[in-house]
Amino acid sequence: MIKVNIHEAKTHLSKLLKKVQSGEDVIIAKGNKPIARLVLIEELKPEPKLGTAKGKVYITDDFDAPLEDFKDYMP
Repeated sequence: MIKVNIHEAKTHLSKLLKKVQSGEDVIIAKGNKPIARLVLIEELKPEPKLGTAKGKVYITDDFDAPLEDFKDYMP
């Protein structure tokens, strides 16, 4: 989340909007007090693409086995 004052928001509005389009929220403040928030409009958010991590993530058979490093903390 980015926080900018009103003058900076007016000066760099197009840059701030690009950040909003990439998913960041921007807070606009007056006298260090937040007064507005720039966020991406819901209908403009891209649809999630399912399956993009297929083949990149795997869980080993010993996933839930106790870790040797934490042996002293186990009951």
